[in-house]
Amino acid sequence: MLIELNIADFAIIDKLSLSFHPGFNVLTGETGAGKSIIIDAVSMLLGGRADTSFVRAECDRARVEGVFRLSNGLQAIINPILEREGLEGEEPDTLVLGRELRSTGRNFCRVNGSTVNLSILEEIAGVLIDIHGQSEHLSLMQVRQHQVFLDRYAGLEEQREALAAEVRQLRRVRQELADLQRDEQQLARRIDQLSFQVEEIGAAKLKPGEEAELTIERNRLANAEQLGQFAGEAYRLLLEGSDDEQPSAGDLLAQAARAIGNLVKLDPSLEEQQQQVDTLTYQLEELAGALRDYNENIDFDPTRLQEVEERLGLIFSLKRKYGNSIEEIIEFGQRAQAELNQISHSEERIEELRQLEEAHRRTIGQLALALSEARRAAGQTLAQGVVAQLADLGMAKADFAVELTWSDDPHGVYVETEQGLKTLACDERGIDRVEFLIAPNPGEPLKPLIKVASGGETSRVMLALKTVLAVADETPTLIFDEIDQGIGGRIGGVVGRKLWELSHEGQHQVLCVTHLPQIAGYGDTHYHVTKQVRDARTQTGVETLVGDQRVEELAQMLGALSQSTRDSAREILTEAAGIKV
Repeated sequence: MLIELNIADFAIIDKLSLSFHPGFNVLTGETGAGKSIIIDAVSMLLGGRADTSFVRAECDRARVEGVFRLSNGLQAIINPILEREGLEGEEPDTLVLGRELRSTGRNFCRVNGSTVNLSILEEIAGVLIDIHGQSEHLSLMQVRQHQVFLDRYAGLEEQREALAAEVRQLRRVRQELADLQRDEQQLARRIDQLSFQVEEIGAAKLKPGEEAELTIERNRLANAEQLGQFAGEAYRLLLEGSDDEQPSAGDLLAQAARAIGNLVKLDPSLEEQQQQVDTLTYQLEELAGALRDYNENIDFDPTRLQEVEERLGLIFSLKRKYGNSIEEIIEFGQRAQAELNQISHSEERIEELRQLEEAHRRTIGQLALALSEARRAAGQTLAQGVVAQLADLGMAKADFAVELTWSDDPHGVYVETEQGLKTLACDERGIDRVEFLIAPNPGEPLKPLIKVASGGETSRVMLALKTVLAVADETPTLIFDEIDQGIGGRIGGVVGRKLWELSHEGQHQVLCVTHLPQIAGYGDTHYHVTKQVRDARTQTGVETLVGDQRVEELAQMLGALSQSTRDSAREILTEAAGIKV
């Protein structure tokens, strides 16, 4: 619920801070004092129209901030949005919304102190407050919401969700079917392309790591002459010596070994060094043998070199088409083969999907019909309740109905009716288009609620609906701006009682701007809105009335202050107090 409202430089409001309470809150005051301006400020806070005319004269900006206390149910709805957008506040049950309007036309929206775009503000604020009045921020005036209200009233959410799950499954089947039923020429071209790719990659018979091995072999074949030259020279230097009769490394090492052997004879402590030179001699002979074998196996084979070059060229060509490595090329080929298999068997899959689609259309039709029948029964009960409420509100001759209509659709779901099998349009909400209808006066036909006459008639219809739907309506705060238009004192008392019942029995916070003392008398908290002139500027002020202050205000609302009007005011308060017990 709304617990605090702060307004600055908005229209004729300089600075205003209001603390609202649970239950029934009434705002009264003379015409033009700023009561409806407060409601306009709330409407803008919720994402409504932000007109520069709202900015107080000689000011550069208008600001509105609202602090809300969230129930557990609202936290379950709003907190996931806050987490998604990174807008969590310090307390999970407290939400702060703000909106600032510049005289230049720019406006800024804030949630828990962070700037957001208007759509985020509207998404969060939409479930917090319902306003009926001059600003018309009212969910009951949105036809699409009528079905939501009816389903909540009848407790059909679980049944509707079961239907929605089937509808989503049908959409998935139809999407796959549409993908498979693409243009035949396009499909044929795709088959040719995939077949070529699979054949080309398969014919290459690629092996992981092959490219690196071929690159090494190519280098060896291309440099065979130099490799033989270097290997032979190294072998000669190790064991044979050079052409100018310079001794080889082996000869020099043998001489060193003999010298060390003589040293050991004289000094046995050098035996370890003798072993080292013996090891070196053995390693040198091994190295020389390996170089000899390597040189003997070097074979300059132009034919093999050409084969390797061609193989590497093929791999390079495939890499340009299908991936950066042999592994990626192989994986591409596997995916292409899988898609080709799917397309090649598409006729079988298409037939399977068609049968599945038909089965879903029959199942959904059965579920949708059962849901529709439940809605019709609930709609009749709801209509009876609204008619009874309208009678209490002085519209005894008014009629109300809940209309459910179906639309034919050749691609829809199968519904068995008394007239035979019908194919009807259906979405996740079912086959019904639900709309509330009303005939305010005898002899008039039922008409859509959204086209009903404005003024007191509309206000009473809204109040009747709100009273009956209180159990289904999850909006915590309901605001009625001048609901008393077109109604007198007798009906005003009934309206006041209904609003109080809506706040207590329906567990809503209700705010009401009224000129009727019979309505104001039922308020749990009474705010008096005044207009004053200070420093040649008009300013709006608000004070909370209690005790005799309320008597004086109700007496003024009844007419000129007198003992008679004061007595009447006390009677109104006494009567309301008796009913509220």
